[in-house]
Amino acid sequence: MKPQIICHMLASLDGSLHPSRYTASPDGSRAEWSGLYEQIHNDLEGDAWIVGRVTMAEMSKAGAHPPAHGGKVDRPHHFARRDAGSYAVALDASGKLHFAKPDIGGDHVVVLLGRDVADSHLAELAADGVSYIVSQTADIDLAAMLDVLGRELGIRRLLLEGGAGINGSFFAAGLVDELSLLVTPALDARAANQGFVEFGESGLAGKVQLSLKSCEPLAHGLVHLRYAVSPA
Repeated sequence: MKPQIICHMLASLDGSLHPSRYTASPDGSRAEWSGLYEQIHNDLEGDAWIVGRVTMAEMSKAGAHPPAHGGKVDRPHHFARRDAGSYAVALDASGKLHFAKPDIGGDHVVVLLGRDVADSHLAELAADGVSYIVSQTADIDLAAMLDVLGRELGIRRLLLEGGAGINGSFFAAGLVDELSLLVTPALDARAANQGFVEFGESGLAGKVQLSLKSCEPLAHGLVHLRYAVSPA
C-alpha cells in the first residue's frame, strides 16, 4: 500500500536548500522561482505532501497546550479525518510540533511520531483535530507508516518536500520513486552550505541510483530535472 513517492525540491546550482541565501539573477526572483515550484507541486497531483519537523515548525508556530484532562488516547493511530482532499504530513519523532488548527493551507495535518511520545501530546493533537500515527518500533519504520497512510487514508502519491534530513532518510530507505528538482540560476557557496538531501557521514553512495527522465527549461531561468530513482 506504499504511496508513490516523488521528492520535489527547489535548489541552487550548488544544491543549496535555502533560497534566502541564493545569489540574485536577472532571469528571475526568488518569489518567481517559488511560484513555479508551487505550480509544479500542483501539477504533480499528489494526494499528500510530507516534510520534517523543522520545516513544519516554520508553518505551524503554535506552542504546547496539552488539555487539562486528556483522558485515554488512541494508539497506534488516530484519524480525525479520512475524507480530506489532500494531506499535510509531518515527521516528528520526538513530538515537538504543535498546531493551532488541523490544516496547513487547507491540507489536513497528519503527524508521524516516535513510539515513546507522551500520551499528553497525543491528547493535544487529537483535541486540535490533528491526525497522527505512532511508530510501533523503537526506530521509526518509514515503510510501515507509509503503508498505513496508503491503507487508512487512500494516499496514492506523496510529495516529499524536505528538509535535507527527511529527504535523506527516505532515499536511504529505498522509498523514493522519482526526484523532481527545480534548479535555479543561483549559487549559495557558503562553506556550511546545506544540500537539499543529506544522509549522515556515509551519504547515499551505494544506496540509490538515478536515471534521467526529462530535462525542461522553464521561465525565470529555472531548469526542471526529473529522475527515476531505484536501489543501487
